Amino acid sequence: MTSMTDTIRPLPGLRDRQVPNRVPKVTWDFWLIKLMAVTMGETAADFLAVNMKLGLTATSLLMAVVLAVALVLQFAQKRYVPAWYWLAVVLVSIVGTLITDNLTDNFGVPLMVTTVLFAVALAATFLAWFTVEGTLSIHQVTTTRREGFYWLAILLTFALGTAAGDLTAERFGLGYEAAGILFGLIIASLSLGYFFLGLDAILGFWLVYILTRPLGASFGDLLSQPTQYGGLGLGTIVTSALFLAVIVATVAYMSLARDGEEFADAA
Repeated sequence: MTSMTDTIRPLPGLRDRQVPNRVPKVTWDFWLIKLMAVTMGETAADFLAVNMKLGLTATSLLMAVVLAVALVLQFAQKRYVPAWYWLAVVLVSIVGTLITDNLTDNFGVPLMVTTVLFAVALAATFLAWFTVEGTLSIHQVTTTRREGFYWLAILLTFALGTAAGDLTAERFGLGYEAAGILFGLIIASLSLGYFFLGLDAILGFWLVYILTRPLGASFGDLLSQPTQYGGLGLGTIVTSALFLAVIVATVAYMSLARDGEEFADAA
C-alpha cells in the first residue's frame, strides 16, 4: 500500500508550500521493519520481565518512562527522521504488549474483554481524529495534534493486536504457528482486496497495521518459547537480538537511501 487517496481538510498555506510529513511513506521497508518491531516487542517484554527478573510491573513502569522520553524526542523533530521514528515504534510495541499483559496477568481481565476494550478504544480514537482533523490519512500527519492522534492510535493497535493474538493462539488453542499462519492469510486477503477489489486504502492500512502485531508476536513466540510450549526454544535473548539486528540494518538503509524527509500530499 504505497499511496492513499482521501478527502482531507487542507492546512493553511499548504498549496503554497511543502509541509514535512512526520511519519514515513508506506513502502516495503516500512512493513518489514514494522513486522520486526512488533516481534521484538513481544520477545523484549518477556526478556525484561522474566529473564532480567524485573517483573511485569517494574518492566511496565520502566518502559513507559523510556517511551515518554522517546516520544518527546520524536515530536521535537517536526518531520520524519527514521532513527527517532522507529525507536518510538519499537518502544510503543513493547509498552503496548505490556499494557495487555498487565490487564490479563495482574488484573485478571479476560483476553476476550481486553480485545473488545481496545477495539472500542481504537475506534473512538479514529472517530475523534476524523472529527477534529477531517482525515485519517497518514500522508497528512503534519501538526502536533495530528501526530498525537497518530501515536495514540499506534499504541492501541499494538495493545489490540497483542490481545487478539494471545486470544487466538492461547485461549482458542490454535498455537503460535497456526495463529501466525491465520493472521498472515488475513493480511494477504486484505492486500489482494486493496490491489484488485478496491478496498478503501485507509481502512486497509489500519487493518493490516493491527494484524501485523499478532502475526509478528505469533512468530516471535514460536521462535522464543520452549519446545514444550510449542516453540522452537531459541529464547528471548537470541530472538530479540536477531530482530533488533534486522531493525537496525533497515533503519540504516532508510537513512542512507533517502534524506529521511517526506512531504505531505497536497489537497
